[in-house]
Amino acid sequence: MAADRWIADRMRHIESSGIRKVFELARSLKDPVNLSIGQPDFDVPEPIKAAAHAAIDRGANAYTVTQGVPELRAKILAEVRARHPHDDRELFITSGTSGGLVLALCCTVNPGDEVIVFDPYFVMYPHLVTLAGGTTVYVDTYPDFGADVDRLRAALTPRTKAILLNSPANPTGRVYPREQVRAVAELARERGILLISDEIYRVFCYDAPFTSAAEFNPDVLVLDGFSKAYGMTGWRLGFAHGPRRLIEEMTKLQQFTFVCAPSMVQHAGVAALDYDVSEHVAEYRRKRDRIYDGIKDRYEVAKAEGAFYLFPKAPHGTGTEFVAEAIRNQLLIIPGTVFSRRDTHFRLSYAADERTLDRGVEILNRLAR
Repeated sequence: MAADRWIADRMRHIESSGIRKVFELARSLKDPVNLSIGQPDFDVPEPIKAAAHAAIDRGANAYTVTQGVPELRAKILAEVRARHPHDDRELFITSGTSGGLVLALCCTVNPGDEVIVFDPYFVMYPHLVTLAGGTTVYVDTYPDFGADVDRLRAALTPRTKAILLNSPANPTGRVYPREQVRAVAELARERGILLISDEIYRVFCYDAPFTSAAEFNPDVLVLDGFSKAYGMTGWRLGFAHGPRRLIEEMTKLQQFTFVCAPSMVQHAGVAALDYDVSEHVAEYRRKRDRIYDGIKDRYEVAKAEGAFYLFPKAPHGTGTEFVAEAIRNQLLIIPGTVFSRRDTHFRLSYAADERTLDRGVEILNRLAR
């Protein structure tokens, strides 16, 4: 095809998401049991919707300043500085957490730089490193999916520019223990390496309080957002906070790319910050327990401490082969190879209603037999 001549070389290293492929397959199945979707199954709360409607109706539909509307920035920044009282810490509003990650990597990674990613990892990480011209270096975390600082230290080279840390983690549901987060943060500071902490699932911690790497290292760049906690996945509202100099550069790049986060959504975000999500978190803890208790006797699976995922080991064959068998049985799950260089596990999401979870447990146990 003539169009092939126009495609940049970098796109050869970026494949379509395996998650999207499962979504496409779902359309061909009748009444599938869908445990593949990585988004909350609850709707945006009414007060947040009302705030968005009000913003639209009063004409708040134009571009905002690139940094974000002052009311939202000030409200988040006050909370951030209470947790992390660093004199140099600044914040701006991003077009989703993934938008913030694009800006962070493009502002920091030069061709040839290495970015360390813990394996398993969020599916976007290696591809965005490639987009920025860097090289992904993987640190294996099997079998317990912890952030082993000795493995991390062994992976560092003079070319290491950044480390990506995601806790609570997608796809494993792992919440790194406080001592591991501290060790990673202190190692990054000692070596002068940027630590990027992806904290989008921060509120979904079930068994212990959340620990941010920014508690131990004032130079940590934190990415966070509204998608998971408030069900606002399609609204594309996030924020980033970190060293002022880096935030200035990311804001500058946003001006020439995303421009700003959606204006009416930013005004809704002000209302979202006053909404108590503890009931949703408690409900997801119950969902976690329901599906974990349902499959733990037949699967090798860790009890996730956060987010809304489990990452079981396939009981036979590769992860990809097992997922294909599951899909033939009307169960939609994601092969672990989408998130890892290993093809031994699969990801399931328990962001679903109880009937769907129970049907999923029945199919999984039948397949394990």
